[in-house]
Amino acid sequence: MTVTDGTPASRTAERECREEPAPFGPGSLMWEQMGLYTSAVAGNGVFILQVMHPAIGTVVDRLSSFRTDPLGRAARSFASVQTWVYGGRTAIEEGKRLREMHKPLSAVDEDGNRHHALSAEPWAWVHLTGFYAAVTASKYFAPAPMTKDEEQQIFDEFLQLGRILRVPERMLPETIPDYWDYFDDMVVNTLVPHPVAHEVLGQMDQVPPTVPRLLRPAVAPLSAAGGRLGRLITVGTLPEAAREKLGLSWSAADERLLRLAGQAIGRTTPLLPERVRYMPIAYRARQAARAQQRLERALAERPI
Repeated sequence: MTVTDGTPASRTAERECREEPAPFGPGSLMWEQMGLYTSAVAGNGVFILQVMHPAIGTVVDRLSSFRTDPLGRAARSFASVQTWVYGGRTAIEEGKRLREMHKPLSAVDEDGNRHHALSAEPWAWVHLTGFYAAVTASKYFAPAPMTKDEEQQIFDEFLQLGRILRVPERMLPETIPDYWDYFDDMVVNTLVPHPVAHEVLGQMDQVPPTVPRLLRPAVAPLSAAGGRLGRLITVGTLPEAAREKLGLSWSAADERLLRLAGQAIGRTTPLLPERVRYMPIAYRARQAARAQQRLERALAERPI
């Protein structure tokens, strides 16, 4: 057993000596939760928090396809997230691929400051907003909120995921209280009301630009209805300080409506077949894991 003196420096040194992170598998909360379609309901809120970071907002503004192909961008993002959790060894390669893909990405903001996608602070912020999303999704959209033990487990798994994504070790909080100190400080002292955040919110009830022109009139009512619900969820799942920075109002009636929508989602989801609850990569991975377990059981029980 390795013993350290308990100082932050020694704990960091100990963590940096650890081997390459292990992929996720059955038994982890990530395995159970990250592949659910309902895990995506807080996705827009997380994206808003991310682009409120000056560096991320600038790079997304200059280089992202969120304006011209929002559905394609979302599909690629969800596929990557699913690979992190359900890809086995491919998850490790995906972490490396993302680092390589983001290496050349940089952009200059309106004040002439250059921002790099792989700078430690924004790279860590993109990842660490995920724990906030997990806790918030559990609060509103799960059949029951996470217990303290579950919250600790999912926190530990987010640290593991951070290592898969090559987040610098020094940027990973040691404890849950450390995390909330970091998160609150980032929201209050680093995030800004970036124009991209307002633009994303404004897009939510619009027909995606990739929809053919002849179909747009038929799709418009669905986009408007979905946009209203999406905006309710997005604004409601932001921390209050972020809403205030963006000038977004939120009333007690809005909160009640969000909780009603969340209860409907939380109670309905467990009743659905697994194929409907889980995104395709997650569903196939869960199938494959059960098949592997059956094979191992058959091999263990074979006549010798």
